[in-house]
Amino acid sequence: MLKISTEAKEWCALIDNSIFIIYRYFKRLLLYQPPPQAAPFILEETPAEKPRPEEASDPHQEAGRAGLKEQHYELSSLLRQAYRITSLMEKAKAALTQKPDEASRLGLEAEFHRLEQQQQELTPLLLSYDSQQDRTSLGSAPLRPSLEENLHVVNRLYELPANKDLVVREITLPLRPPVPAVLLFIDGMVDSKLLNLAIMQPLLMMPPPQGIRNGTGLISHLRKEILPANQVVAGKTFTDLQDGINSGDTVLLIDGVDELLIIGSKGWEHRAVAKPTTEQSIRGSQMAFSENLRVNTALIRTMLRTSDLVTEMIKIGERSRVNCAVMYVKSIANASLVTEVKRRIGSIRTDYVDDIGLLEQFIEDHPKLPFPQTISTERPDRVSVHLAEGRVAIILEGNPFVLVVPVDMFALLHSAEDFSLKVPAGSFMRVLRVVGTLISTMLPAFYIAISYFHQEALPTELVLAIVGARGDVPFPAYFEVIVMEISFELIREASLRIPNILGSTIGIVGAIILGQAAVAAHIVSPIMVVIIAITGLASFTIPEYRFAFAVRSVRFGLLLLAAIAGLVGLSSGILLLITTLAYMKSFGMPYLSPISPKSTGGLDVFVRGAVFRQESRPDALNTKDPTRQPHISRRWTTAAPQEGDDQP
Repeated sequence: MLKISTEAKEWCALIDNSIFIIYRYFKRLLLYQPPPQAAPFILEETPAEKPRPEEASDPHQEAGRAGLKEQHYELSSLLRQAYRITSLMEKAKAALTQKPDEASRLGLEAEFHRLEQQQQELTPLLLSYDSQQDRTSLGSAPLRPSLEENLHVVNRLYELPANKDLVVREITLPLRPPVPAVLLFIDGMVDSKLLNLAIMQPLLMMPPPQGIRNGTGLISHLRKEILPANQVVAGKTFTDLQDGINSGDTVLLIDGVDELLIIGSKGWEHRAVAKPTTEQSIRGSQMAFSENLRVNTALIRTMLRTSDLVTEMIKIGERSRVNCAVMYVKSIANASLVTEVKRRIGSIRTDYVDDIGLLEQFIEDHPKLPFPQTISTERPDRVSVHLAEGRVAIILEGNPFVLVVPVDMFALLHSAEDFSLKVPAGSFMRVLRVVGTLISTMLPAFYIAISYFHQEALPTELVLAIVGARGDVPFPAYFEVIVMEISFELIREASLRIPNILGSTIGIVGAIILGQAAVAAHIVSPIMVVIIAITGLASFTIPEYRFAFAVRSVRFGLLLLAAIAGLVGLSSGILLLITTLAYMKSFGMPYLSPISPKSTGGLDVFVRGAVFRQESRPDALNTKDPTRQPHISRRWTTAAPQEGDDQP
């Protein structure tokens, strides 16, 4: 009886468990339960931006932490110096137990002098000042005589050992006695072959110099007699160290010397010289700038071969210091213009400037106006022509475009091919661009003003044709213009963003399909499609992309004024536009020069005169040498041909 009862209990328990398992299965199957997830990441503010309440409410505690940090830095520096002194004492003790040779004696003497010099840098005042420097201000500090202390600062600046890009190569210079040194460079930015053959091999295999005891003499000896690199520059601050390393050069630090050597070893990958992509020409030069700064300056010098073409370097950026080259012809360019360009570039205070467009916004006179106040080009031949006129070129490292200042509005309508064509063809193309600019600016607004407010100004047949074409369109004309303008801008932007192979095809097909479908659906009239198409084609005649964008922006404003007040609104908008252009200046040069104010512009403004008649440079530039060529440049026209000796 007891046995039956036990088995029954076991069966009951098994049934209960099975029922509970089935219940849980159907519960998971029928009821929704969110999957288990980890807590989402939330980007919180750093303590420097949002301090904790207890820290903010207790200034004495914050001052105490700053004091502990300062004491920690001072004690660490003194402790490292103590280790160096202890090491020297152990070497001296070992040398006294046995008779030291001349090399050991000189080595101990040199190390003692280095430690004595380093001890002078460990005064309480200097230690207290260094401990209060943050990472940004530490870069302007001078080098220490101690190689260990310099490497300690380098570790703080470059976040070593977490940063794996910076290579710290320890070497020993074969001097008498040997001196430890360090080579610092960024992996991937230096030429490894140049580093091995032109830097490390000469340093490791150089003969010991005679009669050189101090660091300045050693630095001068290495620069003049040992290192065969093309550029070797000395420096004394950690700012020089960072500029050298970040530019792709190799920095040499020597123990006991408070100077460094920046050895040219740039060797990163860059794009080769190719054809221009945005300023193509048939007869002009087929070279374009690349992202390498020195390649760009060399391309300009191949075009403009003169000894007084000056290239000055300016560092831009507080955190990432980028090289910016300012090029000008010293015997032509106005000295005040060059000074102003360097002043504006040198006074920029920002973390990073990576694009020539950002640099333009920092230095232009009117950054809120849409009109470009510089010439942006990728062609070395255009830059050379403008430099010969007395302008200044600005080249930013890592950018294939160059800025030329100052500029007037008519220079933005010139193209590189104008200088390769004869006078009739070049003048015709320039007049065509001026007409295209006017059409692109005013045609839609003029149509709205005439069709709404001044129908009597049109012939009766044309008015009837317009009314008949718009008979089935339920929307007003200004709505048609806005819809078509926005559609055209969408097609233009889409053709730029999609791959080049499909861009032009999709742009043409999209315009045809949209225009035909809009006319068939009676959304717009056929004459509106014609007007927008002519306006769009006219905008493509403007060679400067930024100026074409400014014209499109002005077109929308004139369209709004014409829809409100007709020709009166259009005239008011044009008057406001001319006033704004007359007010503008580009680095002190009037934007409408040589028309307003009136000056001598030569035969290179609206039309292009013959090259042998362009005798003077633009008067608005106020160049040092206003004469470009003599009155008679074709001297062969004033002398009779001479007969050769071989002629009968």
